[in-house]
Amino acid sequence: MTFALSPEHETFRRSVREFAESEVAPHVAEWDKAHHFPLDVVRSMGDLGLFGLTAPEEFGGSGGDFTSLCVAIEELGRVDQSIGITLQAGVGLGITPILEYGTDEQKQRWLPDLVAGRALAGFGLTEPGAGSDASATKTKAVLDGDEWVVNGSKQFITNSGSEITSVVTVTARTGTRENGSPEISAIMLPAGTPGFVAEAPYDKLGWHISDTHPLSFSDARVPADHLLGERGRGYAQFLATLDDGRVAISALGVGCMQACLDLCVQYAGERTTFGKPIGTKQGVAFQIADIATMLRAGRALTYQAAALKDAGAPAKEFKQAASIAKLFTSESAVTATRIATQVFGGYGFMEEYPVARFYRDAKILEIGEGTSEVQRMLIARSLGLPVE
Repeated sequence: MTFALSPEHETFRRSVREFAESEVAPHVAEWDKAHHFPLDVVRSMGDLGLFGLTAPEEFGGSGGDFTSLCVAIEELGRVDQSIGITLQAGVGLGITPILEYGTDEQKQRWLPDLVAGRALAGFGLTEPGAGSDASATKTKAVLDGDEWVVNGSKQFITNSGSEITSVVTVTARTGTRENGSPEISAIMLPAGTPGFVAEAPYDKLGWHISDTHPLSFSDARVPADHLLGERGRGYAQFLATLDDGRVAISALGVGCMQACLDLCVQYAGERTTFGKPIGTKQGVAFQIADIATMLRAGRALTYQAAALKDAGAPAKEFKQAASIAKLFTSESAVTATRIATQVFGGYGFMEEYPVARFYRDAKILEIGEGTSEVQRMLIARSLGLPVE
């Protein structure tokens, strides 16, 4: 099979790039400094159809492929990583679980507004003591008559406390299996549910424009039909969702590297020392060449994984490709931002230059959607190694 993007994908890329450069780029430095979440841009992204790329037409989507979503995330991430993650989480972590596991009634209730960008949904998996070890979930949901009563907390949840957040799906212990392991299910909690609180937003190192909150649940009650998917299958459902998310994070890393390459090439051609552009110095030029090499490899791995998803490849093959793409591209993006900051010298340390923002934003790529260590573990296991 071929992993080359189609002419339609490239045409779509140009439209998203035009949007990002005209609607995001002129304001992003100001938004980043103010930690401002731009709802108007989110709505504009919805008008452009970005949140509905993979959703069926019956819910207002375009019924497109996963590759198109990765293209959009890459292009938004090339201008700003926070805007890119807003789309990635809005679709991959908000819409996709409902689309994949929701009942017809749940889909009809939530998807039209989410697909249109009028609302956002969150995905609550991580807890203070259950990050990479997601099976250690302590949040509990008890069925009391015809209602679930949810108690617990989640942390680092994207799109969970904005003015347009409509629902957050969370994993919770709903019982104990015969073997003594916890039964984990997925419960949908609408925004505004009594007892469900999105706490104050985090003061983050990067992704300043992204909406990220800790969540708390104190006897939060929702109807029994707010169970998403099968009871006891919540953990498995969320793990499958993360496979898609890893490829999307990889696309975000590709956008980051592309931005670093573009900025470095331009600066190295303009900045002079000792009477010559710094791009004539091998110490500078060779490092920029390394960014180009990492970018080419990362983009190939990302879109190969996306193509496998679109082709319906076996789960094992796709999972391995997703982890490989995420591991390589996220770590390469961090390296690319370090190089870019070095190329810019003292100016790279100043917030008025975008390389400083990309430097701050890149680190989370090695952590979110499964750390680099988790990706190495998954890849090793896929090779048949008995790693723990």
